[in-house]
Amino acid sequence: METIVIKIGGVASDNLTPSFFQQVSDWQAAGKKIVIVHGGGHYISEMMEKMALPVTIKDGLRVTDPQTLEVTRMVLLGQVQPMITTRFQKAGMQAVGLNAGCDQLITGAVIDEAQLGFVGHVAQINTAFLQLLTQKQHIPIIAPLGITASGQWLNINADEVACQVAVSLQAEKLFLLTDVPGIKKEDKWLEKISLSEMQTLIADNVVTGGMLPKVLSAQKALLAGVSSVSITNQINYGGTQILGVDRVAVVV
Repeated sequence: METIVIKIGGVASDNLTPSFFQQVSDWQAAGKKIVIVHGGGHYISEMMEKMALPVTIKDGLRVTDPQTLEVTRMVLLGQVQPMITTRFQKAGMQAVGLNAGCDQLITGAVIDEAQLGFVGHVAQINTAFLQLLTQKQHIPIIAPLGITASGQWLNINADEVACQVAVSLQAEKLFLLTDVPGIKKEDKWLEKISLSEMQTLIADNVVTGGMLPKVLSAQKALLAGVSSVSITNQINYGGTQILGVDRVAVVV
């Protein structure tokens, strides 16, 4: 059975519409396995502002000191994940909220502690554990946190987690849901682009800010065997579809 991985952004998690759940239900009925990775940056920033803590973003990544890490864990695991999991359950689906501590789901490593603090990248995904759940029609809802081999929790970009999960499961499709309908160039939303075209958009500074980690993660996923990555604000609308190396000929 083919797997579809969907990353839900922090703000996008507010917009889980009936059509979203209908599409997921249709995919499950067709025998697809579904895995969800959620963000939560909007809610984390909101909580930090309430607590009068500084918010620092570098190249789309949140600088994470020990206090920021605690707020991040609290918001992701105590607010955002339960909200999303409950929405899936209300829609009649068997959702399971997961974090890095569940059977060593996400092992991570620090990127640059001096510059970013406890921000990490994915070192390994417990693929067998996810497959065990999806084979039983459960939908894993995964928080973007990792744990190092020594037990240090890490804040990991949700787009990277989604891409690494998609790679580990050799997913058919990866959707990176955000609050815009895709990648924009000269006031036009792009429908389909190749990897090489995407690299040109990065070099030309068309892709910047929070979109940059998305397309870099998408690139890694495509090069590692994921068939296609879509950046969009709704799964039943294609948004910008990025096609892998062997699918460049499809682009028109």
